[in-house]
Amino acid sequence: MSSAAIDDYLKTIYHHTEWQTERITPSQLASELGLAPSSVTEMVRKLAAQGLVTHRPYGPISLTAAGEHRAAAIIRRHRLIETWLVREFGYTWADVHEEAEILEHAISDRLLDGIDARLGRPRFDPHGDAIPDADGTVIREPFVLLADAPLGHCGRVLRVSDRVPGLLEALDEASVDVGSVVCVRGPAVLEVDGREVTLPSTAPEAIWLST
Repeated sequence: MSSAAIDDYLKTIYHHTEWQTERITPSQLASELGLAPSSVTEMVRKLAAQGLVTHRPYGPISLTAAGEHRAAAIIRRHRLIETWLVREFGYTWADVHEEAEILEHAISDRLLDGIDARLGRPRFDPHGDAIPDADGTVIREPFVLLADAPLGHCGRVLRVSDRVPGLLEALDEASVDVGSVVCVRGPAVLEVDGREVTLPSTAPEAIWLST
């Protein structure tokens, strides 16, 4: 069982509950990772034996304190690298994920800290996801999923999922970014700077606003 494989499992479990409270199930984990359920069941058993997750048969999966600390460390790497690539190398927020997936396992802790310092210790990555500090602590403000926001609600865009095909590109075309102030005018319709923008039907489940 490679270290990278363990990290991928822990990252996925951690990420699942960042913006909602329902714990991930084995079938959801298998779907997220693109693996057979039987493979995931075996891996979760091994992670539990190492004290990284807790899991009962057919029940949801939770990270232990040790598992959460390890997951936060690798997520910190990934998100700092994404931020670095956007700020220093001109990558767009739509094309940094795959590059960061490779680099997060390759750079040293010393280089990572240097990147963090050069960027001014950022709290959020280009998609609005919180960057854990060196101790694994994250700071988030109250949020509402666009799908749950009432008509007329106005707030800043806090986070956009980078896993929805075409959404980031659509937001770029509409000049909507993390930090943009928007008002909800319909299920996938936002008012931005006095103009109405119609987004893909996937947007309501992939954009989070301030409350």
